[in-house]
Amino acid sequence: MAIIRQRIDGLQNAMKDSQDAANSETKSSSGDKFETSRAMNQLEKDMYARQLTENNRELSGIMETNCDQVSTIIEAGSFVQCDGASFFILAGLGKVDYEGQSIFIISPNAPLAGLMYGKSKGESFLFNKKEMVIDAVF
Repeated sequence: MAIIRQRIDGLQNAMKDSQDAANSETKSSSGDKFETSRAMNQLEKDMYARQLTENNRELSGIMETNCDQVSTIIEAGSFVQCDGASFFILAGLGKVDYEGQSIFIISPNAPLAGLMYGKSKGESFLFNKKEMVIDAVF
């Protein structure tokens, strides 16, 4: 949650900076240049707004996911160990190293999570043309 909150803070600051940059533009004798600059600042602000919406949605999803409940069937909040890789289905944070082990923290909406949903220990799924066997589900 801390990582996503940091992202949200950064995006809010970036949006403010884009708006400030757009507001500080002064009209010059080159009107087209002024309009282009304002349009670029607006596009940048819109991009940050979309990212902010996505991060707020992920933060809400994390807060709604019960990670204390252990299930033998893969669902949101599951920790999945496979031959050669470990996955935590919670948010799209990517690869993290924890106690010398690489763990991929993936979004519940990620296609990879969709390949795993409903499966349990001993089952497999195809990922990057490789069969991944599920060793454990927590």
